Amino acid sequence: MENVMINIIIDVIILIISFTAGFYIAKKKYYSQDSLFMQEAKAKAQVIELEAKNTLNIAKEEAKKHIDKEFAKARSDMQKKKIDVDNYVKNELDSLKLDKQLILNSKKEIESLKKGLALKEQEYKQKTKNCIKVLENASGLTQDEAFEKMIEIVKKESRDKVASIFRKEYKIAKDKTKEEVNKILSNAVTRYAGEFAAERLVNHIDLADNDTKGKIIGKEGRNIKSLEMTLGVDIIIEEESTITISSFNLYRRAIATKTIELLIEDGRIHPARIEEVYTSVKNEFDENIKKEGEEAVLALGISDMNEELIILVGKLRYRASYGQNALAHTIEVAYLSGLIASQIGGDTIKARRAGLLHDIGKSLTYDKKGSHVDLGAELCKRLNEPEEVINAIYAHHGQEDATSIESAAVCAADALSAARPGARRDVLQSFLKRVEDIETIAISKNGVQNAYAINAGRELRVIVNATLVNDDEAVLLSSEIAEEIEEQVQYPGEIKINVIRESRSTTYAR
Repeated sequence: MENVMINIIIDVIILIISFTAGFYIAKKKYYSQDSLFMQEAKAKAQVIELEAKNTLNIAKEEAKKHIDKEFAKARSDMQKKKIDVDNYVKNELDSLKLDKQLILNSKKEIESLKKGLALKEQEYKQKTKNCIKVLENASGLTQDEAFEKMIEIVKKESRDKVASIFRKEYKIAKDKTKEEVNKILSNAVTRYAGEFAAERLVNHIDLADNDTKGKIIGKEGRNIKSLEMTLGVDIIIEEESTITISSFNLYRRAIATKTIELLIEDGRIHPARIEEVYTSVKNEFDENIKKEGEEAVLALGISDMNEELIILVGKLRYRASYGQNALAHTIEVAYLSGLIASQIGGDTIKARRAGLLHDIGKSLTYDKKGSHVDLGAELCKRLNEPEEVINAIYAHHGQEDATSIESAAVCAADALSAARPGARRDVLQSFLKRVEDIETIAISKNGVQNAYAINAGRELRVIVNATLVNDDEAVLLSSEIAEEIEEQVQYPGEIKINVIRESRSTTYAR
């Protein structure tokens, strides 16, 4: 058994040795073959490198030949171009030399022509002088006199032509404008029907008996003196038991009338009672003034108006112009302004606002000095009223031109309200002065024989000399008179100017 094991071990050892020897021999053989492969690869690489070098050298030689060939061709082309340029430059220089010579020759010709023209001009001037002398001798006029005469003739002919054109265009424009204006005004007037309120300068109170008259007068006239001092009015007691209260201030007169009526009704008349009743009546009137203003503003649909302005609007209730109540006139102008503005693309509410405030300065004239226009404009500027309102205040009395539709509408509405028949009572002296001024302006024009203001000064008839003024000039004359009247005369509404000319031809048969 041991021998068997020994044999097995020996066999195993022999097997291991044989395997190890075989592996070593195989490995050595492999490495010897790998070295042989590496040598073959290096040899092939050297062959490839040598062939690449030969190919590169061949390519370089071919490229060099091609470059040399192209360079030689480019040099040849450049030489040809240089020759062409040299020839072109030479030709141009030759041409410039010829042009320079032509210019010099032309310059000499021009100088020669200038000298010739100067001589001709001198000859012309001399001949003109000779002709002028001949004409002056023949006509008996100097050159300046003849020139003025010619200018006068040209001006006259031009005036006739301008007058003819103006007459045609004026007639067309007048017809269209009149039709459109009449339409706007008729729509405005028919859509508004305001009440007429005429104011007087005196109020009358009838007394029941002589006892009441005695109470009003008081002992030694004490009561009537107290009434006049407290109320600020003139009180006249007529023989027929009538009290006349007189004052230009409607507000004072209204308070005085109400106070005296309450005193007569109460029967207690003495200085202390007079002051007590007066204070009560005045407070009541002050409250009513604000209420009047608020009602006017509310009726016109105006919002955001300063309280000071509202009170002053109410005060217009106790102001009058030529007998026309100022508040009634103001409300009428406001309504008409809104209606007119709405028809010509303006803002209705803004026009009403401007119409309501256009005479607001009249509420201040009792307490402050200055015209109602300036006082009203300054007040509205201080209270930040719109520009249209301020412009309307100035424009309705001609101190500025209307700059907006709203202010123009106020001017038209103001004239419409003030100029309608019966709206105002004019003062006789101012009326006569206005008529005299209108007639004087017309008579001062050339060719006018007589001028007559008729229809209460609202129409002017101008009689002209037919031999001095033709039909076309009559149109211009009427426009000139109208413009001068607008500049120099203050008047309500409008004045119609009629220029009348008549041609008469008289012949006697013998």
